[in-house]
Amino acid sequence: MKIRQGTQQRLKAFLLVAGRGERLRPLTDSIPKCLLPINGKPLLQIWLEHLARSSITEVLINTHWLHEQVHVFVKKWTADHNQIQVLLFHESTLLGSGGTILANREWAGSGPFFIIYGDNLTRLDLQKMLAFHIEYQQPLTIRVYRGADPKRAGIVCLDDNDMVTDFEEKPEKPKSDLGAGGIYIADDRIFNYFPKPEERREEAVLDLSCHVLPRMVGKMKAYDSGEFAMDIGTMDSLAEARKKWPEFMSEDAWTRPVA
Repeated sequence: MKIRQGTQQRLKAFLLVAGRGERLRPLTDSIPKCLLPINGKPLLQIWLEHLARSSITEVLINTHWLHEQVHVFVKKWTADHNQIQVLLFHESTLLGSGGTILANREWAGSGPFFIIYGDNLTRLDLQKMLAFHIEYQQPLTIRVYRGADPKRAGIVCLDDNDMVTDFEEKPEKPKSDLGAGGIYIADDRIFNYFPKPEERREEAVLDLSCHVLPRMVGKMKAYDSGEFAMDIGTMDSLAEARKKWPEFMSEDAWTRPVA
């Protein structure tokens, strides 16, 4: 699949926010994780504004826990902004990250499309990552970072050309300190690496990190830009994010209004 640099197309992103946020209880007993505020602004709003500024035109948001609150928020936000189309995909039973993507294969099209875990807080330049993905033409580009905690992240090993040679989700004996950063770019070739129906237990969720990415070793290119990014999956990391975020909000690009 060849995509020319500068090709004009509609850019899509999966924004995965359906999780229960168990590690953030009791906050998430009454507020979905994606609506927790970072210095007064819900994380989901931060993401939608970032995607809009990054020329993403269509976003699919999966919902589950306290989904009514998410739907109300998205409806209000989209009524005030016309730069981006948002499709809400409610999961009465969680499908898993891979299951969400597979269920919306037709919407994703041929790609490229972003796959973003919505509990990340980041200043990552998505257009630069997209240019990188287009240049190297692999089925998937994976954002990586150093100093990963293997209890909380997928661990990645690379060759001298930054191709992924090993991927393991939360290993007991990590082979590196390089973590998967929860932001990916893929195209429709990714579906060649999904387990076939006969290989899956019918009741099991389909997780991207556990069931798909290990099959893509040798077909993933690592992207490490060194830009600020962190997850907010625990009380400690949420507090740290709230402390660090104001210094990144001072730049003009992030204070500019979104249409």
